[in-house]
Amino acid sequence: MKVLITGATGFVGSWLTRALCKRNFQVRILCRNPKAAEEFYNLPIEVVTGDITHPESLNHAFQGVQGVFHLAAIMVKSKNIGETMERVNVNGTRNVLAAALKHNIQRFIHMSSTAAIGASFDGKPLNENSPFKISHLNLSYFETKKAAEKLVQSAVKQEHLNAVIVNPSSIYGPEDAKKGSRTIQVKIAKGKFPFYSSGGVNIIGIEDVVEGTLSAWEKGRIGDRYILSGENITIKDLFKIIATEAKVTPPFIYLPNPVLHALGKVGDFMERRGKKAVINSEKAHVATLYNWFDSSKAQKELGLRPKPIRQAIASSVQWMKDNHVI
Repeated sequence: MKVLITGATGFVGSWLTRALCKRNFQVRILCRNPKAAEEFYNLPIEVVTGDITHPESLNHAFQGVQGVFHLAAIMVKSKNIGETMERVNVNGTRNVLAAALKHNIQRFIHMSSTAAIGASFDGKPLNENSPFKISHLNLSYFETKKAAEKLVQSAVKQEHLNAVIVNPSSIYGPEDAKKGSRTIQVKIAKGKFPFYSSGGVNIIGIEDVVEGTLSAWEKGRIGDRYILSGENITIKDLFKIIATEAKVTPPFIYLPNPVLHALGKVGDFMERRGKKAVINSEKAHVATLYNWFDSSKAQKELGLRPKPIRQAIASSVQWMKDNHVI
């Protein structure tokens, strides 16, 4: 079967592309800049130039394919690029769905995020049916991922698109340090970040996300969403594991929530003036919320079996060492 992947050159996309090739899929990737696909030079894939924000560029990419894995998105947590996220995460998904319906795609996998499900204030893990309770925070990334999911669900109900949604949590493994969102984790692995916050995070290994996504392709029920998540831990414990694996001193200075939110506002001010900030208000909220999830549904229906998170974090740190990031 011939499939199209958007976002193939990203962290998860590159792993999924390689996995699909191993399973003998005919793989075509949509790429804004073909040079970004050079890492796949030894794989039997077809590269098509296009941009999900330009619908006219999608026709050629969708011709002759039977399935689509839609991964392309902007994952930066910042209000200052909210319009860009809306254009890519929401309007880009709308364009991809329109092309899929136009070309009668037989199977559509939408890679969303647990961000579309939300987060809690009390540490209670959320599942696929949990209400989204953080709208009042107006977190751009969370809101755009939720809006994109609604477009997919609408296409299923109104246009009968054969689509399944997967919602991975925070993904760790080899090559994850390439992600712009991992700046703090890299600093921790270098022993240069002494702070931690009150929130919680759910970790899953990249290999498990890929397997869960492929299982959703094979077994997922049309219109359903599946949380791909592993273990729920505090941010303090996550940072400690990263530091321990890197053999550096773990972060030891606790930042109270009011301090963190104040620093986030300073970061917003810096970003509005084109300067880089370690933290902004959106990241501050994420760091003080409990991003904890329950993957029971995916375990039952897709056969998801998350490996110990220490294994995923250790492989992440080892990649940083092997590639001289730290």
